[in-house]
Amino acid sequence: MTGQIDNRDKNESRKIAIILIGLIAVLVVAALLMLPALTELTAQHLSPGLGLKDAAIISFFITLAMMLVFALASGDGLLGEIQFILGGFFLFFVIIWLMISWIF
Repeated sequence: MTGQIDNRDKNESRKIAIILIGLIAVLVVAALLMLPALTELTAQHLSPGLGLKDAAIISFFITLAMMLVFALASGDGLLGEIQFILGGFFLFFVIIWLMISWIF
């Protein structure tokens, strides 16, 4: 009895593996056919942005204002949350800085 169950499971797993390999092949072919359109799309949307120096200045003031709002809304004020504000400031600054320079 267990031999029949094992054979049925093997056949089922082979069918699933063949279907998955076929789907992967179809996805690879579709990606190759979409490659010219994707290169045009990336060239258009990933062109140089605002620049790192100007984006850093804008990001500094956006992050400073956002951290002041967070500190006032937290309840303990500026001194009670200073260790979290400093870490959050640098993290927000880097993310906003790179996003501004890339998008704009």
